[in-house]
Amino acid sequence: MDVYIQGLTMGLAYVAPIGLQNLFVINSALSLSTGRALLTAWIVTFFDVTLALACFFGIGFIMEAYEWLQAAVLLGGSLVIIYLAVGLIRAGEKTVLHEKSRFTLRRTVITACVVTWFNPQAIIDGTMMLGAFQASLPPESGVFFISGVVSASCLWFSSITLIVSRIGNILTGKVLQWINRLCGVVILIYGLILLRHFITLASIF
Repeated sequence: MDVYIQGLTMGLAYVAPIGLQNLFVINSALSLSTGRALLTAWIVTFFDVTLALACFFGIGFIMEAYEWLQAAVLLGGSLVIIYLAVGLIRAGEKTVLHEKSRFTLRRTVITACVVTWFNPQAIIDGTMMLGAFQASLPPESGVFFISGVVSASCLWFSSITLIVSRIGNILTGKVLQWINRLCGVVILIYGLILLRHFITLASIF
C-alpha cells in the first residue's frame, strides 16, 4: 500500500504542473458541455496513462538512442502544436460559443494524442521521474507504483474538468474568447520552442 501511495503522489506531481494536456483539458471544460468535457478528459487520461507506462518501462531510452526519431517527433509535434495555437488565437466569440457543435470524437482523439505523445519534454520528464523509480523498486513492487501513477492521472484530469466546468457556466463568450487566446499564446510559445529545438538538433546531423 505504501508503494501505491508513493506512486499516487508521484503521479500527481508529474501531471499537475500546467502543460499542454492541462491547457487542452481546461479549455475543453470551459467550451464544452460537462459530459463532452469529461469524455475529453478521459481520452487525455488514456494517452497520459499510455505515456506513463511507456516512460516507466523505458521508451525514453529509445528516443535518446535515435536522434532522427527525436527530430521527427520535434518537427511533427511543433508544427501541429503551432497550428492548434493559431486556431485558438484566431477563434472569435461566436466560434467559442458554438464550440459544442464543433465537437467531434476524431478531432478530440487526435488533439489529445498530439498534446501528449508529440510532447518531447513530457517524454523526457516522464522517463527521468518514472524511469528512475522503476530502477529503484523491487520487481514485485513496480505494478503497485505504476498503479498509483495511473490513479493520479485519472483523478487529476477528471477533477479539474468538473471544477472548471462549474466555473465555465458563469463565464461569458467574451471571457472565454480571451481565455482561448491566452491558452493559444502559451501553446504557440511552446510550439516555437520545440521548433527551435528541432532546428538545433537538425543542424548537428
